[in-house]
Parts: sequence; structure tokens; C-alpha cells
Amino acid sequence: MKNKLVELQKRNNFSGTIIVKDSDGMNVELSSGYANRSDKLKNKQNTRYGIASGCKLFTAIAISQLVQAGKLSFEEKLENTIDVVFPHWDDSITIHHLLTHTSGIPDYFDEEVLDDFEALWKETPMYILRRPADFLPLFQDKPMKGKPGERFHYNNAGYILLGLVVEKVSGQQFTDYVHEHIFQRAGMLNSGYFSFDALPARTAFGYIDEVDGSWRTNLYSLPIRGGSDGGAFVTAPDMIRFWHALIHHELLDESFTKKLMTPFVHEEDSTYYGYGIWIAKEPEGIVKYHMMGYDPGVNFHSAYYPTHEITFVACSNVSSGAYKVMEVLEEVINN
Repeated sequence: MKNKLVELQKRNNFSGTIIVKDSDGMNVELSSGYANRSDKLKNKQNTRYGIASGCKLFTAIAISQLVQAGKLSFEEKLENTIDVVFPHWDDSITIHHLLTHTSGIPDYFDEEVLDDFEALWKETPMYILRRPADFLPLFQDKPMKGKPGERFHYNNAGYILLGLVVEKVSGQQFTDYVHEHIFQRAGMLNSGYFSFDALPARTAFGYIDEVDGSWRTNLYSLPIRGGSDGGAFVTAPDMIRFWHALIHHELLDESFTKKLMTPFVHEEDSTYYGYGIWIAKEPEGIVKYHMMGYDPGVNFHSAYYPTHEITFVACSNVSSGAYKVMEVLEEVINN
């Protein structure tokens, strides 16, 4: 397996860090490319990478922890949880709808209509978007896209609202809550929600490669600080620790972990969605739990394969490549 991954790294100029671990002691760790191209600082195992929407699972876990503590319900109506007016929205939207992307609400970046995430910041300066509430003007006055529960529609705005729910119920800023109740409990001591204007040491710049061979960083391409819909920074070893903590019920008890990882919504083919997590379900059962994130200059895939007890992480600081790494791993697993 390691030889195939090394070959793929070289062939595709993969930039980032890969880790594959299993219960029998297999441990493949590879890093390549540059965290800082200008100064030729290489990516390493302890490099911090953005993971874009991969951290929606952190938000879902935060909500589930509050439900487990009896402070919230998955069937609670959105209108009863936060003090924000949505003049054109259905009053039957629940926390469950938001978690499963079935709320029918409008999105601030609708992937069914738009394909250029950077275009959002032409009218809304990215440097003002530091907390979930800062995103509200981008979508709260728009009409519904459909009825709650009607269909799966991947929705970033829904997870912004879940971040506001975490803040309202817990009394903490969203990022502080995740740091205390998820990162610290899982031993993810190198991970966090960092501002682009105050990045800590060992953080990889995200790079956007142009067709003419030039490149630029994603500094002006994303909100200045990540939050409940995406934008955390992690190290690959921290993601291994995260999966271990989740699977071994260190973040949620067994019943709530099972609830979180239930395939509630069928997206297409063998792909389902739970609470903040993608699930591959075949006739023989669930074969993969999966996180992924795509942003300009960010590409992330991480998965747990329950049958083989394999944990996989691919963090990349360019816009593509991690999915191909996962494909190679799955070819090895399935053959």
C-alpha cells in the first residue's frame, strides 16, 4: 500500500499529509509538497491544514452533546432555539432537518446554482465573517427552497444556524465550545479555528494553481475565520485521534454515537448522510464513515472503514488530490 501511495504522490504532485492506520499496527505516514512555497517550507506530519466542510461533523457532535446533556432535542423547532427572525421560512424546521441538510432553507452558497465560492466576497468582505451570526445577512431574508424534510440539499447555512444554536444553548462562543468539548477531549491539541490574519506556526498556506502555471494563496478566497459550517485547521495525527475518540465513545455515549452515525438520508447510489457525516452503505452493511471538505486551496478526505478497522486521513493544501488518495486505498482494501 505504501508504495502505491508514494507513487500516487509523485505522479500527481500531491501536496499534504496522508496517514493510514489499522488495528493490526499498520501505520503509513507520508508528507509531500510545501506548506509555504515562497520559503520552500515542506509539509510535515505536524503541519496544520484547513479542512473546509470536513468540520461539519464537529458541529453535529456539539449539537449531539447538548442533546445528550438534556439541554436540547433533535426535534426542537429552530424558531424556539435562537432569537433570529426569518420572515419567509417555514416554522416547522427542526434541528434534525438542519443536521441532515433536509431543512429546505436557502443557502448563502448554493452549490446547485453557484460554482465560484470566491465570487461571494465581491459584495461581502470576507474579513468581517468571524462568527456564525456574521453570516446571517447573506441568507436570512431569502425564500425557502423547499419544504422541510422534502429532500437532501447540501446546505452550509443550515450549519451556520446550528452554530448559533450551540452558542445559545451552551452560553459559549461556538469555537470555544468545540475546542473545550471536542478537541481537548479527543487530544486534538494542535487543531483549532484560526484566523487567516493570525495563523499559528506550522500552518500550511492554501494554494490555488492557475491554468497558466502561476499560483496564489487562498487568503482572500475564504471567510477570515472558520466556524460551524467549515474552516477548522487540523493536523493529520489529530484526525486519527478524533476518529479513535468518536468510535470509542469518548465524545458521545454509545447510543448517541450510534444516532450520529445513522444513515438518515439517501443522497445517491450507496451514499447516505447521518448527522454531519457521510456514510457508504452497501447491501452487506455500512462500509465507510466519511468526512470531506473542498474550498479554494483546501482538499480534505478522512474516513473510518469499520469492517477493516482502518482509519484514513488525507489533508491537502491545494484544491484537489485527496480523493485520488482515498481511491487508491480502497482499491487495496477491496482487492
